Amino acid sequence: QLQLVESGGGLAQPGDSLSLTCTASENTFLNYGMGWFRQAPGKEREFVAAIGSDFTTQYSDSGKGRFTISRDNRKNQLYLQMNSLKPVDTAAYYCAGRAWFGSRSSSEYPYWGQGTQVTVSS
Repeated sequence: QLQLVESGGGLAQPGDSLSLTCTASENTFLNYGMGWFRQAPGKEREFVAAIGSDFTTQYSDSGKGRFTISRDNRKNQLYLQMNSLKPVDTAAYYCAGRAWFGSRSSSEYPYWGQGTQVTVSS
């Protein structure tokens, strides 16, 4: 079973950058499609970005142009580089895994990390 641990969240000011990392427990990580989702208090979990085992990427409209998803299969790690952060980006960020392909739908991911908090405030 794929286990995922996020790190790298914290407090940022508007316009700052943050990088999130998700470390996977298995060397079969390269066979998984991975996604980043976020959930703000009182709101539903929403898609941020995804990357397939073939490195194909997808982005939400809110993240496109500001966020970059990437992976390093040698390190079993997934990344989310977030630039030009806004207060609306404040949320708990979760990484998720599924077989082969990335997806925008959270219900298609069986494996989830525990989340890391990102707070953007001046």
